[in-house]
Amino acid sequence: MRIFLDTANISQIRQGVKLGVISGVTTNPSLVSKEGLKDYKAIVKEICSLVPGPVSAEVVVNETEAMLKQAREIATWAANVVVKIPSTTQGLEVISVLAKENIKVNMTLCFTLNQAILGALAGAAYVSPFVGRLDDISHDGMALVKDIVDVFKNYKLKTEVLAASIRHPQHCVAAAKAGAHIATVPYQVLMQMMQHPLTDAGIARFLADWQRVQRQQR
Repeated sequence: MRIFLDTANISQIRQGVKLGVISGVTTNPSLVSKEGLKDYKAIVKEICSLVPGPVSAEVVVNETEAMLKQAREIATWAANVVVKIPSTTQGLEVISVLAKENIKVNMTLCFTLNQAILGALAGAAYVSPFVGRLDDISHDGMALVKDIVDVFKNYKLKTEVLAASIRHPQHCVAAAKAGAHIATVPYQVLMQMMQHPLTDAGIARFLADWQRVQRQQR
């Protein structure tokens, strides 16, 4: 399973790339706004220059023709940009057109297996089931991820499953067990994935023991 960062924070992206484990980024206007940034195009282009893999940027209109126009514009921003299109009837039509134009699409805000199947058939490169938001309304978000993975595998669909709306490290564990191709995580979750109190305690003990050896040799 690959790990993407879900953020528009440039310093977090730089640090994630330095760790050598981040192969893509997902972002959206809400994340850009959260960082106090105003130039969506500029920030997406900067992210694309920092990350070797796919960077998902979302359309911010609803009508079919408007989405097509904006998606085509976003696709010109960088070679590794992926256009996020919502899981709606209009979005499905847009995905179908863009796929024929070889523009990669991430079908976002996916909450059902039906949406995922239709997105894959329309030609989406990725579908993004929103795990945390389903959990919020007492649905099993990770069960949806597993269902999508199983169906795509059964019918040999090439669309990749991108587990989104990840809230904590156990979501990442569950996504990996479910067979998700990608999990996109906030920076805080990425940091938490490497933390364990026994690791910290072990390091402290090793260092203390080594210092005792050094004192004995003096």
